[in-house]
This record gives sequence, structure tokens and C-alpha cells, in this order.
Amino acid sequence: MRKFGSFGLALAILAACLTVTAQADVKMEEKSQVKFAGMLGKMMGLFGGKAMKEGIVSKVSIKGDRQMTVTDQTAQIVDLNEEKLYDLDLKKKTYTVTTFAELRRRMQEAADKAEKQAQKDRDKDKNAKEMEIDFKVSETGQKKTISGYDCREVVMTITVREKGKTLEEAGGLVLTANNWMTDGAPAAKEAIDFNKRYVEKLAGVGSPGSAEAMAQAMVMYPGLKDALGKMRAENVNMNGTPIQTIMTMESVPSKEMAAQQQKQQEESESSGGGLLGGFAKKFGKKKTDDQPAGGAEKPNAFLTMNHEVLSISTGVAPEDVSIPAEFKQKN
Repeated sequence: MRKFGSFGLALAILAACLTVTAQADVKMEEKSQVKFAGMLGKMMGLFGGKAMKEGIVSKVSIKGDRQMTVTDQTAQIVDLNEEKLYDLDLKKKTYTVTTFAELRRRMQEAADKAEKQAQKDRDKDKNAKEMEIDFKVSETGQKKTISGYDCREVVMTITVREKGKTLEEAGGLVLTANNWMTDGAPAAKEAIDFNKRYVEKLAGVGSPGSAEAMAQAMVMYPGLKDALGKMRAENVNMNGTPIQTIMTMESVPSKEMAAQQQKQQEESESSGGGLLGGFAKKFGKKKTDDQPAGGAEKPNAFLTMNHEVLSISTGVAPEDVSIPAEFKQKN
């Protein structure tokens, strides 16, 4: 079974939130980029490769029940009629086939594993806290042109906090999505259709190929599943098409924890913090471009994801969604 690291987890969350894909007989070029905050961001920048530093550009073509997504060295075909997923290695000119039935099995295994882990955590902590979710969506009045489309900003904020307590008191998880919407992309207005049919084929479990990563996220942040579900539901009801979505995830400490962190920071700064402390201080105070443009900087953010539609066109040939003749199936 495929293994996913932090980058895979981030992309899984991104795929779960965004509704922009492509429609029948439409081509789209998109760019997705993930940024981690603090020292983790620095380490991922050093060792994460080109994808982490510059983002991933994808070319998506859809014709009827087939969608093909092409990146630098890989491609993937989704066939809703055959209920199969074709993963292509463009360098080796090989491909593998996975049925939707197999994807459903993997997803169920991942969900079961996550639930067992969550139950273990609940058994260990008899005083487990009950969580509540706050949701807010608003038009900011801000406007700008992105990829040639006139867009307006719609901000969605989802807060997961302890029941009966404020975020400031008990801390929690905050997910903010800055959506730049346009009414001027008619070719993309049927975009949700393919994505909805895809999810329905998979029994509503979500993004295929990322089940393990999403399961890890659900264990780490128990309120994330409900938060993402609520965000997807509201996205469907939003007018227009999101040309750019900047999503920020924050882990907000409780009042008590924030005071403790402040005390530790002050003690570290007064003592010089040693070699590691000095290294962290140097990078922590230096302004960087880790945050994608367009999203407000948030002190507690641990992850920022930027997804942008670069172009939209119509007219898709059969070969745009087909496996090249010279490719061989890999068993």
C-alpha cells in the first residue's frame, strides 16, 4: 500500500477542500503549492525538492467520463464508466491500473484504522473533550484580476473548539479559505459535476489515492473531518467558480498553553538558547516568502496551501485522455 508523508497529507487535504476540477470537453492548467511554517518549512524547502519549492503545475483534460491529469513526470486517468484509475509513469512509459473497488477497500481500511486509533485515544482519556464547530462565510468586498478573470474574495472560516469554551480559552483548530471567485468562466461552471460523480462512484469517501494521508489527518485533528465536510457543502452553494483558493490551517493554543509558550520563549531568548536556539531565532525573525501571496499572515499557522487555475480552454481530443500506444502495463 502506498505511503504518504507530510506533503502527501497536505495535498490530500487540499484535494478534499477544492471543488475546481474540470468539466466534460474542457482543458485546465492549475498550480498547487504547499508551505509549512517555521523550522519545518525550512527543512521541507531544503529537502522537499522542486515540487515543494515551486509548486506543482497540472494539466487537466476531461472528455465525457474520462479525466486525465498530467504533471511533470506522471499522469493519471480517471475513467468513471470503467471505474478504473490509470497511473502513468511518463519517463518509463509504463502504467498501472487500480479499480474503484480496490480504492474503496483501501479507503475503508484507512478509515477503520483511524477509528481504532481514535477509540484507543478515547479509552486512554476518559475525560475526552467534546468539540464544536463554528462556521462563517463572508464577502470581503475585495476584487482583483487573476489569470485574466475578474474575481471577488469570499472568505470561509471554520473553527473547531472545545464545547462550551471560546477559542481563546481552550484553543483549537482554525481553517481559513480565501476564495477568489469569478462569474466569467462559463466553461468551468460544470466543473463540480465530474467531481461529484467521481465522489459518488467512490461511495462518498473522498479523494482516491490519499486515503491513508487523510486518515492520519483525522487522527491528528479529530474535528477536521466535520470541518472539511462543512466546507465542501458550502463550496457547492457558492456562486461562481474559485480561480484561486488560499487555505490556511492554524493550531491555536489554549490561554494556559500560550502563556507557557511565551514564558519558554522569553527564557530561551534571555539565555541565548544555545546553538539550536540561535539558529531558530535567526530564521524565525527573518521575513521569508514561505506564505503564498494573497493570504493573511497568521502567527499560529502551520500549513498554507495555494491552488490557482492558470488557464481554461475548450476542445478535448480523444488522445488527450488516452494512454499512449507505446506505454506498457506494469504488473
